[in-house]
Amino acid sequence: MPECPELHLAGRYINRACGALVFSGGVERSAVGRGPEVPFSSEAYRISAAARGKELRLTLTPLGFAGAPQELVFRFGMSGSFRLCSAADIPRHAHLRFRTRDSPAHVLCFVDARRFGSWRLGDAWQEGRGPCVLSEYQAFRENVLENLDDRAFDKPICEALLNQKFFNGIGNYLRAEILYRLKIPPFEKARTVLEALKEQERRRKNPSLTLSKKLKLMRENPDILELCHTVPMEVIATEKNLYDPDHPDNYTAFKSWLQCYLVPGMSSLRDRNGRTIWFQGEPGPMAPKGQAPRKKRAQVESDPEAVTPNVPPRALRQCPRAAAKPPVPAEEEEEEAGDGPRKGRTRRRRNAAAAPALPAPEAQVKAERRRSSARRGRGTAPAL
Repeated sequence: MPECPELHLAGRYINRACGALVFSGGVERSAVGRGPEVPFSSEAYRISAAARGKELRLTLTPLGFAGAPQELVFRFGMSGSFRLCSAADIPRHAHLRFRTRDSPAHVLCFVDARRFGSWRLGDAWQEGRGPCVLSEYQAFRENVLENLDDRAFDKPICEALLNQKFFNGIGNYLRAEILYRLKIPPFEKARTVLEALKEQERRRKNPSLTLSKKLKLMRENPDILELCHTVPMEVIATEKNLYDPDHPDNYTAFKSWLQCYLVPGMSSLRDRNGRTIWFQGEPGPMAPKGQAPRKKRAQVESDPEAVTPNVPPRALRQCPRAAAKPPVPAEEEEEEAGDGPRKGRTRRRRNAAAAPALPAPEAQVKAERRRSSARRGRGTAPAL
């Protein structure tokens, strides 16, 4: 989930929170962290951070002339983040830890519950990643427009936007927001969308246009490459880091900013990489065959005074008790599906099946005996 705005906000958080702190000792690594041991130790050092696309570089600089700096490059995966906390409150899943020299000590932790995040030694950014859509916008734009003959642009635009060779920093929620604002079908061919920018680029470079007119054109008619820069900047400008542990209510502000991604009323399809793309309107000519767009429905909040939730009649016929139970939101369904089988319910059903049958009432036994005697008196064989 973390995309370029979250990485840049994480770098800003580290520089702001750790700028005046002095760290000491070695770097502690958990037994299950997805990264190497860090061969660095110093009596006094400082930490700074810089982000580029979907990567963040941490620099450990010894004070004085105590040794060479150590640099680490992080990828956050699905749930990575940095957190500064007291040494007594180190969170779970803190896979890399840097301790301060003060007392009581504080710890800068790389926290990753899903363990998809990783780090590597050295200062080099990952090979094959293009210029950052935020910090290297002009180079990013030229890299795309000069390589439109690449096979990556034979794919739908929604899939091309996730190619970090050209769109370094764009992820799932950003691509949905960018395409929605321009009303571009997600499964339109990428080259068809981007080749139209060449003529627009030529007109903007017209020497007869003043700088103010060029800026006005950009503001009134932004293209897809410009939105790859300005939409992430909107997230950064809010200073609402979704992964900032000190502000757990930020996700509410983030959801209110979204216009398309996970918004009720929007449609969704899975692309050929298995990623869900959210959109409005027609999907486009390269939409996967055999899939029908699904619409996001608004989640119904539980109301104790509500008589019956909106449950389809077929579900009521199959399970009459469904009317008494409100529907589960989509996010909760996904979380439950990832938790594996519900063993508690299985055990309860198994115990109920294994319970001994209760004895029949005495009156019922006597009635069965009378019917059996009557059949024998008429000469009929008892029913087996």
